[in-house]
Amino acid sequence: MMRLVRYGIPVLIALAGVVLLVAGGDSGTGAGVVLIGIAGLVLLANIFVRLSLQSEDDRAAEERARDFFSEHGRWPRKGENLPD
Repeated sequence: MMRLVRYGIPVLIALAGVVLLVAGGDSGTGAGVVLIGIAGLVLLANIFVRLSLQSEDDRAAEERARDFFSEHGRWPRKGENLPD
């Protein structure tokens, strides 16, 4: 379902833009170009949100590793389970 929201909506907007480019007159061509641009912006916004969420996960993992270091006096090994 999330893939439909992330990728389906921009694809549908871009398709509507292409249809307006092909079928529209002067105003349809302009609107088609705008819709294709909007589709790119929606896709870019989705990518930025996903990167932001991934960055938060990385920061949380780093904080857990620092807490582990404070408690055990060593940095955790790669793949070592850390308490949440």
